[in-house]
Amino acid sequence: MTTETTIPTAGPSEPVLRATGVTMRFGGLTAVQDVELTVDSGEIVGLIGPNGAGKTTFFNCLTGLYIPTEGTVSYKGKVLPHQSHLVTQAGIARTFQNIRLFPNMTVLENVLVGRHTRTKEGLLSALLRSPRFKRAERESEERAMELLEFTGLAAKRDHLARNLPYGEQRKLEIARALASEPGLLLLDEPTAGMNPQETRATQELVFAIRDRGTAVLVIEHDMRFIFNLCDRVAVLVQGQKLVEGTPAVVQGDERVIAAYLGTPFEGAPGEEEVAEVEAAEANSTARTEGEEA
Repeated sequence: MTTETTIPTAGPSEPVLRATGVTMRFGGLTAVQDVELTVDSGEIVGLIGPNGAGKTTFFNCLTGLYIPTEGTVSYKGKVLPHQSHLVTQAGIARTFQNIRLFPNMTVLENVLVGRHTRTKEGLLSALLRSPRFKRAERESEERAMELLEFTGLAAKRDHLARNLPYGEQRKLEIARALASEPGLLLLDEPTAGMNPQETRATQELVFAIRDRGTAVLVIEHDMRFIFNLCDRVAVLVQGQKLVEGTPAVVQGDERVIAAYLGTPFEGAPGEEEVAEVEAAEANSTARTEGEEA
């Protein structure tokens, strides 16, 4: 895999991402509470925590799928709008915990879908097949093929997405996200269900993405993957940030060990409370997807 290092576009004084006091409530249930997090240019940051800790809910707040009850999310110094397509236009892309490819479209077509936020041509130009539209279409296909080469999928450009092995479907999701030319990529459990070889390949791919100038924020349950990958790691427990630091600092924190081993600590939620928050998140996600459809 060939990588090329680019000069970061955000200065050291201004993070690529800044989440300030982000809180998300579902009725009387608080899934995320007063979370602060930054991601700097050229950095890989991990977000970990037990099931029901609020990690995916926090991701949804960052990407406009949820409107935070309180707090703000900024990208390169500008507060983001509460609409997912506008967040993508601003420069943040993401993958999902459950693969969301277009199964009956080809590998190339899936990546081209990710190019739509960077395409300026309108409906009339597309219908008339104007020279300008054809040029934009050609440039999009060239860029899509570059990303397929980068992720090792170029030889399967004409394969249907549903026919790819699981690990390659994950890679395709990442390629599609990169097609929008983000400055920050959010990965939600990118190695879920992978074997060790696929996990190592994903780690190499994330390093290569960082080396191309894209910052990365990643949720993952595979602790070895996270601690080998990330510059910093933040831990969410009960919707609150418990600790943040280097992998070495986080691994040695007794509160983190207690949270993962299931040892009770002050303020820890009971099983019923966790179940209520997870149910509220699931209902909200279902409503959001229904509205988008």
